[in-house]
Amino acid sequence: MLGKEDTDVLFLYVVTRAGLWTTAYGATWLFPPDSRTRHAASPLSAWQQWDWWHYLRIAQEGYFPGDLRPGMEGWDNREAFFPGFPFTLRAVHAVVPDWAAAGLLVSFAAGAVAVLALARIARDHVPHPDAGRRAVLFFLLSPCAVFLAAGYTEALFLAFALPAWLAARRRAWPLAAVLAALATTVRVSGLFLAAALAVHFLTTVRAHRDGRALPWLLLPALPPLAYSWYLKSRTGDWMAWKHAEERGWYRDFHAPWEAWRNTWEAAFGHTTSTGYAVEFQAELLTMVLGLALTGFLLYRRRWPEATYTGLALVALGTSYWYMSLPRATLLWWPLWVSLAAWSLRAPRIRTAYVCLVAPLMTLCALTFLTGRWAG
Repeated sequence: MLGKEDTDVLFLYVVTRAGLWTTAYGATWLFPPDSRTRHAASPLSAWQQWDWWHYLRIAQEGYFPGDLRPGMEGWDNREAFFPGFPFTLRAVHAVVPDWAAAGLLVSFAAGAVAVLALARIARDHVPHPDAGRRAVLFFLLSPCAVFLAAGYTEALFLAFALPAWLAARRRAWPLAAVLAALATTVRVSGLFLAAALAVHFLTTVRAHRDGRALPWLLLPALPPLAYSWYLKSRTGDWMAWKHAEERGWYRDFHAPWEAWRNTWEAAFGHTTSTGYAVEFQAELLTMVLGLALTGFLLYRRRWPEATYTGLALVALGTSYWYMSLPRATLLWWPLWVSLAAWSLRAPRIRTAYVCLVAPLMTLCALTFLTGRWAG
């Protein structure tokens, strides 16, 4: 049953979606690939960028169409992407004929579930009637919020992960485990969530006598194992998805200081174009933010949340260089809850955030919607 606070959150969600869709419409008219054209492309085309094509090909063709295999000429490393979103896309396409519209519909519905869960998590942490709305406001105006609306994995992942965390907070362990397992079908980040659930379980089991629920916490590991087994049967490689990331996105292991140095060089060493350089600058800034957030969570003894953000930083901070850290902030629900709590103590924080961050969100949205890298 939805209360007034929930309907307020959904209104905020719909209004911000309308703003992003309007931005996409404007992008197709104002920034076409050919500046001399007299016919704007479909607004749906603005959403078909970058990783979307991997999800679409998996949904249409599966992972190994024909006789194609990793290592062959032209192989696109699609096995790096977990099957949850492409399979959901394929299912929705059975009802919605246009693939791009189907992807947007998946993210729209999933995002609605995610913001409702985020608001309830915030209200659990902060006993204030406006805590949920503020957390959702900060979340929906975050710089990379365009990826919540696009046909990408963030919204679907959060639609499982945030209710899983909410269920764990209420010690509904079977439900939390099932939802976390669904999250791991979408992104490998689901394993970080599973670790956070395990820490939460261990830190509360004595007080609540939940010992019999322990086997449920193994459930989230099954989807990644099943996917790895499938890839092994087709490629002979248990870690084919990880090796695809290494081939396609330089996600091979490097020491944290090497990753920082390489990212710094790309950001400020004049070795990349200005568009990519500023993205690498954002990666560095986000790493600092992530370390500060994890340190704050450790200081406040919020061990499960610190486990989640810490594992995410380790995973993203040990590649050749940082990639997709700003997008990853969308998955850091403790960040949005902490910002909401801070803004309730210092009211000017909300105004400062909206004035400073909302323009960045629009800039990032236009960058993505016009086909530039915004990851």
